[in-house]
Amino acid sequence: MNTGRQMRRRDFVTLLGSGAAAWPLSVRAQQGERLRRISVFEPLAVDNPDERANIDAFVKALEPLGWVIGRNLQIDVRWAGGDADLLRKQVTELVASAPDVILASTNAGLAQLRQAARSLPIVFVMSIDPVGSGDVVSLAHPGGNATGFLLFEYSIAGKWLEMLKAIAPGVTRVAVLRDPSGAAGIGQFAAIQAVATPFGVELSTADVRDRDDIERAISILAREPNGGLIVTASVMGAAHRNLIVTLATQHRLPVVSPFRNTVAAGGLISYGPDLTDQYRAVAGYVDRILKGEKPADLPVQAPTKYHLVINLRTAKALGIEVPASLLARADEVIE
Repeated sequence: MNTGRQMRRRDFVTLLGSGAAAWPLSVRAQQGERLRRISVFEPLAVDNPDERANIDAFVKALEPLGWVIGRNLQIDVRWAGGDADLLRKQVTELVASAPDVILASTNAGLAQLRQAARSLPIVFVMSIDPVGSGDVVSLAHPGGNATGFLLFEYSIAGKWLEMLKAIAPGVTRVAVLRDPSGAAGIGQFAAIQAVATPFGVELSTADVRDRDDIERAISILAREPNGGLIVTASVMGAAHRNLIVTLATQHRLPVVSPFRNTVAAGGLISYGPDLTDQYRAVAGYVDRILKGEKPADLPVQAPTKYHLVINLRTAKALGIEVPASLLARADEVIE
């Protein structure tokens, strides 16, 4: 039994030309059980270890609910790699395959999926402002074919500036790295801007769509002293996480982000939800939909806990002495 579970939880073994990844499985349902199909849509690259770990957590969380790959479940994963053209292609192929449930990550493909798959149930994770984006009617009553889990509410973005000033009080100039192509980037900056006055910082936006924009924005910030960088939540920021951290390290810029993996890569501090917890939790909604409930009747859920993570190695490299009060609040300290 343990060997079978290890096989089911193994990394993807098949990468198809279309960009889909198939979990190891036997496609024949056992003992007459109906084989149900879940399609997972991820906007990042297939070699992103964090996303693969999240999906693995989702698969493991389905098992206690009675869903086992190769017995009554098939899971296909499609990756867009941060490419808009590939995203559209993957959406078309995914919808044509007519799965029982679609698990969609982030805002990047959710709108296109929802429009292209009006009759297919969609459960989303890591979504920002699905009401403002038109993906659901309301959080309490989604009203359509999609429901799921918020990444966070906009007000959390104001905490990033608070954390940056708490750990690096000498920062007087802050650039907010955002993707300007969607409402989420604008909304996150607005929440930061709303709390900026008491902190006495010069706040600016850095609209970035690709590597060149990122390199240019960080270079400009580094021209003058006492700069700091806030990386907002976006597919762009996640896809270029290592580049952002590398450039910030070169220019000795403290970086705050919503995500722990940015801190693990060398960023200074993060404050945000545990993404793996979201993928575990979403298994419950997928289970309920597979058993007959409708997305329209399942309220969108928000995180109940946010994690503060600090990289002490980075702090030391930047010459920052982290206040004891902040260390006491941290859920994790990387040394």
